[in-house]
Amino acid sequence: MSGLLPTPSLHTARLRLRAFEDADADDLFALHSSAHVLRYWDAPPWSEPVRAERFIAACRRMAQEGTGARPAVERVSDGAFIGWCGLSGWNPHHRSASLGYCFDDAAWGHGYATEAARALLRWAFDTLDLNRVQAETDTRNLASARVLEKLGFVREGTLRENCVVNGDVSDSWVYGLLRRDRRPPSEPAPTR
Repeated sequence: MSGLLPTPSLHTARLRLRAFEDADADDLFALHSSAHVLRYWDAPPWSEPVRAERFIAACRRMAQEGTGARPAVERVSDGAFIGWCGLSGWNPHHRSASLGYCFDDAAWGHGYATEAARALLRWAFDTLDLNRVQAETDTRNLASARVLEKLGFVREGTLRENCVVNGDVSDSWVYGLLRRDRRPPSEPAPTR
């Protein structure tokens, strides 16, 4: 890979995306230890607080190795940590990466995931010169599917029984967003 990829510091009207700090460990642990928040994840909720420290270290390592960027997301109004949004698997040769995000359930329904991901995608396409970003979501997670579709992602297929979520075999939808299909946030989605 290409070496250091600093975690972007981005701002929107309501959010600040920034590098994780050691002080985020307790909030991060609370987020990832919630069975409700992680009900569609292919990994169980965290039970050990040290997992948060490892996650933060992995975010820093990802930036140092140049394989991705995973910033923390906080609300501008009160500075509260509400989740994270990241790009992983950055491949400069193929100009591609994968999008992921996780937000506290109290932040759901306010458009924060869409707003944070839109800012990160704008940075990624403009700074990293990406051609494609991919995302996957459990087929039961309709809220996450809506976020991706609001961002302009196109559902490209279904990975049948590709993971086990809370002991249940689960399907995932694969989404892709190409550079040529990006649109400004105020522009409506094209009709099909």
